Amino acid sequence: MRLQLNGELQDVPESESLLDLLGALHLSAKMVLVERNGHAIPRPEFATTRITEGDSIEIVQMAAGG
Repeated sequence: MRLQLNGELQDVPESESLLDLLGALHLSAKMVLVERNGHAIPRPEFATTRITEGDSIEIVQMAAGG
């Protein structure tokens, strides 16, 4: 599946939901903020948000520190 991922066109594993995509990218849903096609996706909706070929996905990882 080809997606615009963080501003770059990339081939990623086939995924039905945003949660599936995060798992395929080895990212914890608890530690990211996600935008799909310009809209912020609330964490509780990751499992039900469907992604399709050509979607634009922005993923920001949170980091602990000080």
